[in-house]
Amino acid sequence: MTTERTTPANGFSYTLTRTLDATAARVWQAWTTPDQYAQWAHAAPGSVELDVRPGGAWKATMVTPDGAEFPLTGTYVEVDEPTHLVLGMDVPGRPTPETMTMELTDQGPRNTVITLRQTCDTAEARDMAEQGSGMLLDGLEGFLTNGAKG
Repeated sequence: MTTERTTPANGFSYTLTRTLDATAARVWQAWTTPDQYAQWAHAAPGSVELDVRPGGAWKATMVTPDGAEFPLTGTYVEVDEPTHLVLGMDVPGRPTPETMTMELTDQGPRNTVITLRQTCDTAEARDMAEQGSGMLLDGLEGFLTNGAKG
């Protein structure tokens, strides 16, 4: 996995890139199907709702390794199946959503490069978002490698 951090004039950004052993269509399905997403995204049971279309809402309650729960909500800004997804994320006290971009690029017949990008208002928010995105990629990679549970 590669990580890039920048501090542009409009905020603090990170980019995470990882090569996955799955097609872009398979990665897309894992990211956009509620029952699959719930299995790898560290979500509380029954908390995932995904209306994957521009303007559609999403929500999930994420559970940290120590058991803390963080409800997340937002809307889909851009949806270009199976290669590009922009999610707006509601942030308390922020007048407009933060966005995270996911890009999928086929690399050979079975591999996909996934790139996650996000810009945050503070270095602390970026560091937390980057850590969360890293956990997501770890969970996604494990799910794609080991298959769906139950």
